[in-house]
Amino acid sequence: MSTATKPNHIGRKISRIRELRDMKQEALAQALGISQQTISNIENSETIDEDKLAEIAKALGVTPEAIKSFSEENVFNYFNTFNDSQGNFNSNHCSFNPLDKVVELYERLVQAEKDKVEYLEKLLKEK
Repeated sequence: MSTATKPNHIGRKISRIRELRDMKQEALAQALGISQQTISNIENSETIDEDKLAEIAKALGVTPEAIKSFSEENVFNYFNTFNDSQGNFNSNHCSFNPLDKVVELYERLVQAEKDKVEYLEKLLKEK
């Protein structure tokens, strides 16, 4: 059995993307309305149902295709291009402003937190 080829372990990819987003399993579980243990089980699974993958992708702020094609190597290559350019973004030929993307991400994260608070307040009022 060759160890040179790694299986396409979708659970590990979900875990790494979640970690890169600085999100704990509990937060992802809350966003999906499931338990932290279920997230742990998903992250230990090699495969996942397409519908569940779409839900998880939405909660992580990525597409299902981004999860499927995620690789650590691509992430490192992406960041190494910034280091190789010695901080000169023009040499990377960016078609977007990286700061705009950071602001966009934070806005989505803040909105997700607001939605969670609103949902929890609604639950409290129903009781």
